[in-house]
Amino acid sequence: MTQIPIPATSAIKGVLLVSAAVFLFASGDTAAKILFAIYSIPLILALRYTLNVLILLAVFGPRHGLALFRYRRPWLVLARGVLLALSSFVFAMALQRMPVGETVAITYLAPFVVLLLAGPLLGEVVGRWGWVAAVGGFLGLLLIVRPGSGLNPAGVGFAMLSATATVGYHLLTRFLARTETTLALLVSTALVGSVGYGTVLALTWPGMASIPTPGLAQVALLIGLALASTIGHFLFTAGYREAPAALLAPVNYLHIVWATLLGWAVFAHMPDALTIAGMGCVLASGALVALRSARKPVDQIESSAQIGT
Repeated sequence: MTQIPIPATSAIKGVLLVSAAVFLFASGDTAAKILFAIYSIPLILALRYTLNVLILLAVFGPRHGLALFRYRRPWLVLARGVLLALSSFVFAMALQRMPVGETVAITYLAPFVVLLLAGPLLGEVVGRWGWVAAVGGFLGLLLIVRPGSGLNPAGVGFAMLSATATVGYHLLTRFLARTETTLALLVSTALVGSVGYGTVLALTWPGMASIPTPGLAQVALLIGLALASTIGHFLFTAGYREAPAALLAPVNYLHIVWATLLGWAVFAHMPDALTIAGMGCVLASGALVALRSARKPVDQIESSAQIGT
């Protein structure tokens, strides 16, 4: 099948949109780390997901109405939302204990596991270079979490649990993208998170009498966290409409770079040389997968662009 050329202006626009999206994701991670040091995780996650739902309904509700809640595989959609909510919780536990950059880098183990599991579970072909990239990603992870790295062992464990839940989330996203709309999937995850953490918050509220009253800075951080997540996903989706996944997939790994730089700027934490080398392995391995995928037919590339939206 012949490749369809992508206009240079469209490709540049796609790269810029996805770069901005992952910057917002890293900014949200940084804001969350500050908030998790002051308030309980269920409280912050409940407010974040609820604001996410309200923003989505305000923007898309008038035009799409009940179509936002129409699913062909509702139980799988629910399972996907639960996996993301669980991933959010253990990721928050990791952020409480570790720097932002290292936490984000460890969770990027998930795409490599998805790469390997997509073959037996979804019938996708994993070639020789896919295996090379997966090995490179795991070697990078070992450098990051090596003995003597100074990372909190519990934090590492929570980050790896987050990556594990994210694997299930991405695999279900790949499967459900064939039958569900992007907006319906986006709203469903926000709704599951808001209901789930709202319930946890209601059950644990009597024990939260000592919660400090949020000041203007904390309110701004919370609103910023919700906006970063929502706008980031909008930009992410828009970017994948402009250019193929083969071009944009390496840009996703800028999330690690942004998270590391923000961790340095806000918390004065800079990883050591071996940790940076490990992050580099993860970045290079992810880019290798993307560059090799550039040889796929364009229809396969555009199909994969729906993943992660």
